[in-house]
Amino acid sequence: MDSLFSELANAIPGIDEAMSFAEMLKLVQTMDYSVIVFDTAPTGHTLRLLQFPATLEKGLAKVMSLRNRFGGIMSQMTRLFGIDDEFAEDAILGRLEGMKDVIEQVNKQFKDPDLTTFVCVCIPEFLSLYETERLVQELTKFEIDTHNIIINQVLFDEEDVDSKLLRARMRMQQKYIDQYYMLYDDFHITKLPLLPEEVTGVEALKAFSQHFLTPYQPPVGNYTVEELEQKVSMLGQRLQDAEAELDRLRKGKQKA
Repeated sequence: MDSLFSELANAIPGIDEAMSFAEMLKLVQTMDYSVIVFDTAPTGHTLRLLQFPATLEKGLAKVMSLRNRFGGIMSQMTRLFGIDDEFAEDAILGRLEGMKDVIEQVNKQFKDPDLTTFVCVCIPEFLSLYETERLVQELTKFEIDTHNIIINQVLFDEEDVDSKLLRARMRMQQKYIDQYYMLYDDFHITKLPLLPEEVTGVEALKAFSQHFLTPYQPPVGNYTVEELEQKVSMLGQRLQDAEAELDRLRKGKQKA
């Protein structure tokens, strides 16, 4: 019996993926909307969800093999859970087979680029770049169209940024943004800014949505001559600091 329950547990797909796919079935089958957006979980959860049809097929095969091996035990189990119909086992398996057919139909829609596309959302950091590449590779295996990447939380070179920490962060982000453009040169890439305020409410969402149509440009202020001279002086000082740091690194390298 321990072996039986162990194999039954392994035959049942993940409940999270099952519930998510059930919601997909409801929405895709009704077709009451012109566009349906699935805001999926991080990469690992999403890939398990897309693997669900294959997982269900394996689970059904396992259940069928258990049925053949253990004969009437499964029938006794159905009665144990209050199902008295002697054909309950066949009815359950029939429902599962029917569900599998519907899921396969939905899966075909997912593979149709005219009906479905996948938009990858990431941030300019190493781990996010790695996960995005893994996702794109797996979507290609699943034959699901993907040609859009959104890079979120990008720090732009604002006029009033005078923080070494922020500028170091911008340099790091730029390194990974360049890698995104190098890896996905045939993708449509959209960069969205990290804002000082939270985007909540209809009006804020409408204003933020404009960045999908027009590339974000940092605001440019109106400066007096004195402010501009001060800004030039500050930039000159930064250049001197950078050159001094470069000399220090070169000297350290020569000693090594």
